[in-house]
Amino acid sequence: MSKLKCAVIGAGYLGKFHAEKYASLRDCELVAVVDINIEAARTVAEKHGTQAMDDYHALLGNIDAVSVVVPTSSHHKVARDFLNAGCHVLVEKPITVTVEEADELIALAKERNVILQVGHLERFNPAVRGLEGLEEKPLFIESHRLSPFNPRANDVSVVLDLMIHDIDIILALVDSEVEKIDASGTAVLTQGTDIANARITFKNGCVANVTASRISMKMERKMRMFRPSSYISVDFQNRVLVKHKTGEKEMFPGIPEIVTEESVYESGDALLEEIKHFIHCIKTGANPLVPGEAGRKALETAIAITRFLKHG
Repeated sequence: MSKLKCAVIGAGYLGKFHAEKYASLRDCELVAVVDINIEAARTVAEKHGTQAMDDYHALLGNIDAVSVVVPTSSHHKVARDFLNAGCHVLVEKPITVTVEEADELIALAKERNVILQVGHLERFNPAVRGLEGLEEKPLFIESHRLSPFNPRANDVSVVLDLMIHDIDIILALVDSEVEKIDASGTAVLTQGTDIANARITFKNGCVANVTASRISMKMERKMRMFRPSSYISVDFQNRVLVKHKTGEKEMFPGIPEIVTEESVYESGDALLEEIKHFIHCIKTGANPLVPGEAGRKALETAIAITRFLKHG
């Protein structure tokens, strides 16, 4: 197959990294970087020897794949235009502002027979990939995603900015419908919610206690899960996966021993792996690890948490 013609829409903090990854792949040709701020687009484009544009419409029908890395409020419009043109789309999380918008994109991707992948980057963390294939479903999950304040992503609440990463992973692990949500949170530095905690009860009985903060003094990204015969902890930041499970021997009479297995993964490039996976799906027709449907479920749950925070 000849090189895929690719473009990046949005030349901000994340957009510049998307452009860098496409430019590094031998089976891709980065044909344009687009931003309404042409100077921002030009800065990124010149670095990778491609053209800068301030309007993406000229690309419709002329490229194969695109990363949509614009503010969340524009995800739906930009992704819809490219899907309509038969272009494969990788859209940053959250997939859209509303569930209805997400449904439209999912339906459109199926109609045009193109890939719609959502940029839940944490799924490509090697420690998270180490959770794949677990047979026992978790009974209880606890996660903490804490970050110092950064003015970059304050167009959405901490739920849609940070917590949605863990929501997406938890929904994939539990694989059950949400039955009940309780949540609390508050604004501290912005007009939106800056710290929040949600308790998600699933129909299969699993409970997840999820905390996210963007006003912490330290960075922490951890998840712990309890299953009938094991306890697993994941340190996303340091890429450490620890599994504690019952062994065949006895620690005390009638009490099984606890066997610990720790895996420390090398530092990788999750965004590069995400984009390589996107390209692989385009070339092979494989289903994305994070399809539009997964992005929709995470968004729906995040919206329900946000609604509870506002109205109880």
